[in-house]
Amino acid sequence: MNDSEIIQLYFDRNEDAITQTKLKYDKYCYSISYRILCDHGDSEECVNDTYISAWNTIPPKKPLKLSLYLAAITRNLSIKRLRYNKAQKRDSSKDRFLSELEECIPDAETPDTRIEEKMLSSLLDGFIRSLEHEEKCFFIKRYWYMYSISDIANEYKCSESKVKMKLKRTRDKLQKLLEKEEIYL
Repeated sequence: MNDSEIIQLYFDRNEDAITQTKLKYDKYCYSISYRILCDHGDSEECVNDTYISAWNTIPPKKPLKLSLYLAAITRNLSIKRLRYNKAQKRDSSKDRFLSELEECIPDAETPDTRIEEKMLSSLLDGFIRSLEHEEKCFFIKRYWYMYSISDIANEYKCSESKVKMKLKRTRDKLQKLLEKEEIYL
């Protein structure tokens, strides 16, 4: 079943929408969640919560690309679970992925959060589009899909130091852009 047919099932409030979504995207969503959480039980729970969230948000939303919509939900739920787990255990090795970007991305807890988030989102979209192919791939795999440095190096058949250097240079470019736009001072 193709994505538009699955989305139509959601709009028709047909419960087969969840079944079809699971058949087509279960492994994809699970791999995203597991890469973040490294825990089978938590990952399965986040994927199931993804289906519930899709059911609750489609309609009114009509995703242009169902796979990306589900990936975003899964990723957000997994990060929320990671933060919950970290608060419980006071330890998380995955936190380093997000902490690498903390020096570039401003804290969202301000009075004008929504406006700033939209501006930042638009700026990040443009920034990522402006990157060379390899920089873009490294950046997205590291900070969206949370690949390890060694996984990226293995996939692109290059050294870990090359990946680290490219990511550092990309973060530096991002920070300069944010400073120029006066989003982060």
